[in-house]
Amino acid sequence: MSETSLSERRDKRLRRVRAWVVGAATVISVLMVLLVLAAWRNDFEIERHRGVTSGEVLSAGRLRSAVTYVTPDSVTHNPKVGILYPTNLTAGQRINVEYSTRDPDLVRVAGRDSRVAIIPAASVIFVAWAVALPAIWFARSDRRRIHH
Repeated sequence: MSETSLSERRDKRLRRVRAWVVGAATVISVLMVLLVLAAWRNDFEIERHRGVTSGEVLSAGRLRSAVTYVTPDSVTHNPKVGILYPTNLTAGQRINVEYSTRDPDLVRVAGRDSRVAIIPAASVIFVAWAVALPAIWFARSDRRRIHH
């Protein structure tokens, strides 16, 4: 096999790696932006049809916490997807919640909103590109080395 065809195959492989890395970082970035927009949309829905009551935290985790609460019509709710913005909750804790009166399973910790999602999402985007950019640079510099 000639040196030119080896160089061309390696060049093609490096272009593919670069495209994959850029694609992966872009997809992660878009997903994080969509996550913040979805949180904002949920907040908008809660604000438009806001009900406020107290609830009890049934289980608490970093990413998901279960809560139960009773609406003014005496219906007990325990949303399957948990409560929005669940950080720093503990099981058994009594908290104030805000929910959508149109969709009582859409509930958040009172006083919290989509702004709490911005820093984690931005951090994920930053890390994705902090990993991607050196990989892209390495692939480019490796390609230049091959041609010189």
